Amino acid sequence: MPPNMSLFSVNAILLLSTDDGSRILTRYYSPPHIPQGAQGNNHPGANPYVSVKDQKAFEKGLIEKTAKQTSDVILYDNRIVVFKMESDVMLYVVGGAEENEIMLYNVILALRDSLNILLKNSVDKRTLIENYDLASLCIDEIIDDGIILETDPISISSRVSRPPAQDVPNMQGIDLSEEGLLKIYQFGKAKLGERLRQGL
Repeated sequence: MPPNMSLFSVNAILLLSTDDGSRILTRYYSPPHIPQGAQGNNHPGANPYVSVKDQKAFEKGLIEKTAKQTSDVILYDNRIVVFKMESDVMLYVVGGAEENEIMLYNVILALRDSLNILLKNSVDKRTLIENYDLASLCIDEIIDDGIILETDPISISSRVSRPPAQDVPNMQGIDLSEEGLLKIYQFGKAKLGERLRQGL
């Protein structure tokens, strides 16, 4: 049987509060293609946490298991879980049991470092909730539907914080002096006069 040749490698990314175990931001992914001969959710890589109840039970057990761990990688519920703690927030990346731990560890480091860059080294629950859009975009730049796209925190944070080039207006040819504004006003006044004469 041929090995799994899918790029899908991340089952979930979780940002949970260590105080009460509540969710700050969670993303669960399912593989885009079901392997040949598999049905439903009983194939390797499938996301068994379909309902919110299952997800919260998994997250609660995960917080309890990792609260007293000294390592960054564990096997929990037949999944490889890589995690990092930042002040009062736990960052988790969950992959299948057959996934490469080093690759998942690179994802968690990219997430941690890019959040530190974007939030100016203030990654805590309150800051993450206030900057939910940046954290969400950061995760979207790292992972798309369970496929790892980028692990360089500098390029991730620059893509998240910089607006796209086509949305920025070109201000180089505009004269904003008093004389330039007077010319713009006269041009607009003349065009409006023409439109009014044409309409009457």
